Amino acid sequence: MFAEFKKFIMRGNALDLAVGVVIGAAFGSIVTSLVNDLIMPPLGLLLGSVDFKDLFLVLKEGATAAPYLTMAQAQEAGAVTWNYGAFVNTVVQFLIVGVAIFMVVRAMNRVQGPAVAPPSTTRGCPFCTSQVALAATRCPHCTSTLDAK
Repeated sequence: MFAEFKKFIMRGNALDLAVGVVIGAAFGSIVTSLVNDLIMPPLGLLLGSVDFKDLFLVLKEGATAAPYLTMAQAQEAGAVTWNYGAFVNTVVQFLIVGVAIFMVVRAMNRVQGPAVAPPSTTRGCPFCTSQVALAATRCPHCTSTLDAK
């Protein structure tokens, strides 16, 4: 059983997947920091000193009465909140990851170049339009004599 596991884990696809997951997790934390620490603060400042991650709407008050100045106070009081600011941050993170992945795929497509089709090994029979090997002198479907190519 250990030998089978070793064979599986050493295949290129499993290693590629493992590397991709680790790099993806690291990239996710970088994007989270980019959004929370670099993009959203100036955007919030432009919109009137708003911190997006603290935007919430109280749906039901908790044990202590509202108003709650922060989401942490509301949650501490047991209030039910609709945290739309955190959702906005998450959407911005998703869009940044999507753009970054698009750019990576686009760069890889440019590096790889256009796909080259393999040379054809068959040709069409002019009489029955079936596919016939290039070296064939007779069509195996209609037995017509074919020109050698």
